[in-house]
Amino acid sequence: MDQCVFCSIARHQQPARIVKEDDRAVAFRDTNPQARTHILVIPREHISSLEAAQAQHSDLLGHLLLFAQAVARDEGIVAGYRIVINNGTGAGQTVHHLHIHVLGGRPLGWPPG
Repeated sequence: MDQCVFCSIARHQQPARIVKEDDRAVAFRDTNPQARTHILVIPREHISSLEAAQAQHSDLLGHLLLFAQAVARDEGIVAGYRIVINNGTGAGQTVHHLHIHVLGGRPLGWPPG
């Protein structure tokens, strides 16, 4: 999708504070952080939401979670962090490109929201 901001970031066509990337995923700092550490992990492939993912994305979805784990380790927040995927506008998804929030660096209460 040419107009997707996250696709543009993945292609290095839009500025972002990238912290990690490989051939399948990119991680960058959220511009509106909700915790001391707030990083978004996105697939390079455009998938609009978790609901839009299909069986052929199984390996990619697993890769994204392990990639998020590596980001948390790199950021030194392994003592406690939260992984969040908002699915759809009603859940707060504002960019329609699948992304994982990696949040840490402060106490994260429950329930969230």
